[in-house]
Amino acid sequence: MINGRIIINVIGFITIIVGLFMMLPALVSYSSSGDDFVCFLNSSLITIVIGTLLVLLKVPDKSIRKREGYLIVGLGWIAMCFAGALPYIIHHDISLSEAIFESTSGFTTTGATIFKDIESLSYGTLFWRSLTQWIGGMGIIVFTIAIFPLLGIGGVELFVAESPGPQSDKIHPRIKEVAKRLWLIYVGLTAFLCLILWFFGDMKFFDAINHAMTTMATGGFSTKNDSIAHFSSLWVQYPILLFMFIGGMNYTIIYTLFKGRFAKAWKSDEFRFYLLFVAFLAITISISVYNITGNTFETSFRESAFQIVSMITTTGYVIADYTSWHNGLTMIFFMMLFLGACAGSTSGGIKMIRHLVFFKNTRLEFKRLLHPAAFVRLKVDENVVNGKIITHILVFLLCYLILFILGTITMTLILDGDPTPFLSSIGSTATCIGNVGPAIGSVGPMDNFAHIPPIGKLFLSFLMIVGRLEVFTILIILTPYFWNSN
Repeated sequence: MINGRIIINVIGFITIIVGLFMMLPALVSYSSSGDDFVCFLNSSLITIVIGTLLVLLKVPDKSIRKREGYLIVGLGWIAMCFAGALPYIIHHDISLSEAIFESTSGFTTTGATIFKDIESLSYGTLFWRSLTQWIGGMGIIVFTIAIFPLLGIGGVELFVAESPGPQSDKIHPRIKEVAKRLWLIYVGLTAFLCLILWFFGDMKFFDAINHAMTTMATGGFSTKNDSIAHFSSLWVQYPILLFMFIGGMNYTIIYTLFKGRFAKAWKSDEFRFYLLFVAFLAITISISVYNITGNTFETSFRESAFQIVSMITTTGYVIADYTSWHNGLTMIFFMMLFLGACAGSTSGGIKMIRHLVFFKNTRLEFKRLLHPAAFVRLKVDENVVNGKIITHILVFLLCYLILFILGTITMTLILDGDPTPFLSSIGSTATCIGNVGPAIGSVGPMDNFAHIPPIGKLFLSFLMIVGRLEVFTILIILTPYFWNSN
């Protein structure tokens, strides 16, 4: 029997936290004499009151089992997205579907937007957009389990459901300590990047803190219409490039590097694969762009490397229109929508570890065909990967592909009047499942999602949540087995 009361109780607690975070853009709006101060204040109070009513529900049994964990994560993210849409609904002249889309894009760190003129938005709204990505970057569930012991609630099941990868590599045996250390690293890197952009990048402090938050969250929301292309300074583009790459690393590896254990970090197969793969693409595509555009090699390298890291880490920042370079390069960048960075990072997508296991297993399968009697084992980080994990990854890849195909078919029907319905459909579907942001077609790097019909925005919002929660977390809730008490 599913414990519905504990689910409602925890979702209420998550809603309260979102309401408290809304106080920050209210302060920003007040200090900048914005006209949306009352909007954020009312949204915060409404959210906190609703959350408090849910928290006050008496819960005799406070244990969270696996099924409750999945429901809390899934319904918790939906509740966050609806709560985060309140300021957009109250203050801006946009529809419910547009508000939900913008809020979901923020919390899932997708970076797709429906606003055509971002620079016309108030400071409070701009800060709220960035803050939603920063909250969603590490996962508000990981944040809340740091203080769940105060409520007498255990959070191991939540961490398993929220963990962005095929396995949860523990830094410390106590989940409370894991969450605290991850957030300390997250906050520290955000603050460090903010100082670099402010002091050296010639950014205003407001722009610096916003871009620092959305960079470390690998989210991609910007305060400018032209994204990072607005800032021509190398002290803006190169630091953001570096920190996007760091944001795509497994936070366990980042923690290991902070402790000075460089040799141990280098032993990670996924980290080496991630680093070498990005380096290979940066060099090869830079040469192609240099030959095509006639720009200096430094400009070609910077624009190519920036867009490659932005796509692979699913950040979605833009400093160049990669769709204008060459059709072949456009196809390569489209394929990057399916990559994702490392498991245990803030990025979306399939993740490097799954690709690595798939390629290794495929190579070994050829050996097994040639030598049927041989005992061939797949290893990652010098550890044998058991068959259960391999099956899990293969099923994940298949589900991801099926979801992409069904999503593309659905969006093709919805975008019937679009000038490039097929390109826009595969682009919007791939970018929303992968939580990237820009894609191809009418949702390319120079466009936005404002023209998508309301039903399309809601459908893409659903895909964003499914992609952010690693597909299985949402799809398993839709199966009859999940609701079977036996």
